[in-house]
Amino acid sequence: MPRFSVRWMVALLLILVLFGAFFFCEYLIYFPTILKCAWPKISHARGEEGIDGRSMDSAVRAMVLSDTHLLGAVGGHWFDKLRREWQMERAFQTALWLLRPEIVFILGDIFDEGKWSSQKHWEDDVRRFHRMFRHSTDTELVVLVGNHDIGFHYEMDWFKLQRFEKVFNASSTRIVTKKGVNFLLVNSVALHGDGCPICQSVEKELIKLSRDLNCSLQSSQSGGGLTDSCEGSQLYPPTSPIMLQHYPLYRVSDAGCTGLDAAPPEERHLLFREKYDVLSKEASQRLLQWFKPRLILSGHTHSGCEVLHDNKYPEVSVPSFSWRNRNNPSFILASVSPGSYALSKCFLPEESTVIGVYCSAGACLLLLILAHCMWMKGLLQCLSLCLLGKHKSL
Repeated sequence: MPRFSVRWMVALLLILVLFGAFFFCEYLIYFPTILKCAWPKISHARGEEGIDGRSMDSAVRAMVLSDTHLLGAVGGHWFDKLRREWQMERAFQTALWLLRPEIVFILGDIFDEGKWSSQKHWEDDVRRFHRMFRHSTDTELVVLVGNHDIGFHYEMDWFKLQRFEKVFNASSTRIVTKKGVNFLLVNSVALHGDGCPICQSVEKELIKLSRDLNCSLQSSQSGGGLTDSCEGSQLYPPTSPIMLQHYPLYRVSDAGCTGLDAAPPEERHLLFREKYDVLSKEASQRLLQWFKPRLILSGHTHSGCEVLHDNKYPEVSVPSFSWRNRNNPSFILASVSPGSYALSKCFLPEESTVIGVYCSAGACLLLLILAHCMWMKGLLQCLSLCLLGKHKSL
C-alpha cells in the first residue's frame, strides 16, 4: 500500500474517533438518556376524576427542576461556565423536544451571583439564561426566587427582588392556575419571621392567597355562594394547591433520605440550620396551616429527598439541574389533575460517563498513533534490509 495512503487512513481514523466522541458526548448522549423517561400515569386509586369533573386525560404535564446556578462574572471560570451552561442547555432543549411539557418550573437559584452582581453582569446573566432555557409558546416557563438570586434574608432588598420580578414579569409570590390545578409559588427567602418590610409584604400576600383559596372551596361546597367574609376575594379552582418554593420545609436532616440522588451518606446526618438550610419550624407550620397543600416541591439542598410532614403533607426536594453540583443531575416529571397527581424522576447523563467516553477515545487515539508508528518503523526496517541486501549483492 502506498505510504501516503496509510497516512491518510490513520489521519481519517483519528478524525473519526475525535469527532465521534465529541458528537456523542455533547449531543447524542442526552437523547437515549431522556428517552428512558416518561410522563407518569395517575393511579386510579387516587381518583379517576378531578373535583370539577375533569377526566384524567386533562392532567397538566409539568416539568420541575431546580438550582441551575448560572455562573457569574466574579466566581465563575470561563471554561467552567461554558461547560456547565452547554450541558444544561442541551439537556433542557432535548427534554423539551422529547417530552413536550406544558409548563416548566425552576425552583430558584437560577443565578449563582444574583445576590451581588452589578446591573451589567445581571443583564448578561439574564441574556444567557433566556438563550439556554428558550422555549416555544406551547410551553410556559415559571421561575421562582432563591437565595442566590436576591441574597439570603440579611442580604436581600427591594432593588434585588424587584429586579428579579421585572425580568420574569411576575410577582415572586402568587398562584398559577392551569387546567383547574392551583400551583402556589412561595418566596421562601422572605419567610424569616422577623417583620422585615419584604417579609411583611410576602406574608400579607400569602394570607390573602390563603383566604382566596379557602373562599373558593367554600363557594364550591355551598353551590357558588360567598359568605360576607369572602366578599371581594379572588376565586380559584376549588382544589388544594401544589406548593412550590426554594427552601424546604423544616426537617432535622437528610438522615431519612434515600435513592440515587440523595445526599452522600457522610452528609445525610448533618443537622440542618433553620432559616438557612430549611425554613423555620414556625414558618413551615404556618404554610401548612394556611394552605394544606397536597404536595410540596422544593430545592436548595441540591439533593433529592422525600418527606411526609404531619403524616399527611408530602414534600419532594428536587436535586440540582447542574453538573457543577452533582454527578447525576435530574428533574421531576409531574402529571397533575385537579384531584390527583403522579411523579417520576428523570436522570440526566452522569458526568463520569462523559469523562469515561473521552478517556476511552483518548486511549484509542494513542493506540492508533502507536500502531502507526510501529508499523512505519517495521516498514522502514524492511526497506533498509532490502536495500542492504541489494547493496551486498552488487
